[in-house]
Amino acid sequence: MTQIIKRKPKHNPYKIVKMFEEEIADYTGAPYAISVDSCTSALFLCCKYLEVNDVIIPSKTYLSVPQSIINSGGNVLFDPSSNDWRGIYQLKPYPIYDAAKRFTSNMYIPNTFMCLSFHIKKHLKIGKGGMILTDNKDAVDWFKEARYEGRSEKLYHEDDIKNIGWNMYMTPQEASHGLSLMQNIEWSYPDLDENNGYRDLRDFSLFKNCKTI
Repeated sequence: MTQIIKRKPKHNPYKIVKMFEEEIADYTGAPYAISVDSCTSALFLCCKYLEVNDVIIPSKTYLSVPQSIINSGGNVLFDPSSNDWRGIYQLKPYPIYDAAKRFTSNMYIPNTFMCLSFHIKKHLKIGKGGMILTDNKDAVDWFKEARYEGRSEKLYHEDDIKNIGWNMYMTPQEASHGLSLMQNIEWSYPDLDENNGYRDLRDFSLFKNCKTI
């Protein structure tokens, strides 16, 4: 039987993911940008990292936001008085921002975790993808492992998995698309509106037990 010898590639395709992260960090003014597969995953990882408890959010926002909080172990408190948000809002009292509707230069707020969306309806239309902007190096190291089943940036057979992780990484194909789009990005974009507005999440049976403040 003929033995098949696999060729060792000259380049690691995941280098382009790092390049895309560096491009987003430079554009937004964030010291670090960590790519994930969606803004939902970004919010979940931030909530998990900070071990959130009670989290206050608008009652009119995207469906996955309270689900990310609940899945991370937190409790959702709806604040309808903050439903007039535009572009970004804070997951109070934590320094986490849902910034899915904002993408513009120098948008990063220091000492926060800002979660971006690259959905087809957003400014950077990759199709699916997200990013966490931060200046916290310890968090960066945790996010990188948590998004990739607890793996560090080394070959699988040389690694030792010590912490729990999830399958939330961005693929090189998505990063390549994003990096290409960044070549023609504008310096400034207005915040996006939601078509027909968001439905009040308290109408859903899933969130009937969540408190309103």
